[in-house]
Amino acid sequence: MKSYHHAETYFNLISSVDPTALKLTKMDDEIYEEFRKDFPDLKIDVIKEDELKSAEAKEKWRPLINRFEKTIEDFNFGTLLRIDCTKDYSEENSILVVRAQFLAIEVARNREGYNSPLRFKKKENSEQT
Repeated sequence: MKSYHHAETYFNLISSVDPTALKLTKMDDEIYEEFRKDFPDLKIDVIKEDELKSAEAKEKWRPLINRFEKTIEDFNFGTLLRIDCTKDYSEENSILVVRAQFLAIEVARNREGYNSPLRFKKKENSEQT
């Protein structure tokens, strides 16, 4: 239940403000730099689950996750991540990841502009109702 509440709150936030200016933590710069250093070519708009959860992927992610063990609160807490960043959370569009992975991917999505269209999509939906 806590993961769902977090996901709902986060989605409402990124669809209400400009995500490129959003700070999720005081460490966003460091998280982004370390993530892109370790995963320079990871496609983040639509996540492939095996790039996060396969045995090989877990080995590759472990050093990044562990780097933030003492600095990200609840760094290994289960957190819902949207697979396709253009869509809302749903059973089909969500996977459970650790908080450090969620922050790395979502900070990158915000910085690289992948979450920006959500704000306009929400605005269009509210104007239609």
